[in-house]
Amino acid sequence: MKLNKKNIVKIIVAVIVIIQFFRIDKTTSPVEPAKDFISVTNPPAKVAEIIKTSCYDCHSNQTNYPWYTNIAPVSWWIGHHIEEGKEHLNFSKWADYSAKKADHKLEEFYEEVEEGEMPLSSYTNLHGDAKLSDEDKELLISWVKSLRK
Repeated sequence: MKLNKKNIVKIIVAVIVIIQFFRIDKTTSPVEPAKDFISVTNPPAKVAEIIKTSCYDCHSNQTNYPWYTNIAPVSWWIGHHIEEGKEHLNFSKWADYSAKKADHKLEEFYEEVEEGEMPLSSYTNLHGDAKLSDEDKELLISWVKSLRK
């Protein structure tokens, strides 16, 4: 087969169609409210709202998968971010952490927010409501630090 522009386009289209059959796993584990971070720590309503909006999609078993997570290879990239996020911190399993580990997670939590590392800009670009204002950051950091005392 001669590789001209028409054949190259056909190959690219075929590859794009074929990769759509390789889906990410969107199953979520059941959430036990008694183990969930917000249930355990009982933050003020505004703090709980910030955490749910800016953190829970990647750091809990309550992920909301938007429509574009059905399109490979974007879905693979997002799926990887979610898996990695839950590995580092899973708010749905908060009560399962030892006191020492929970304290360390709290420290990492406020440091990542303080340094502007979280939430990821790749996430907030698509989810504008997850972007933290300076006021939101200050409130969140202050509250998380108060948990460590």
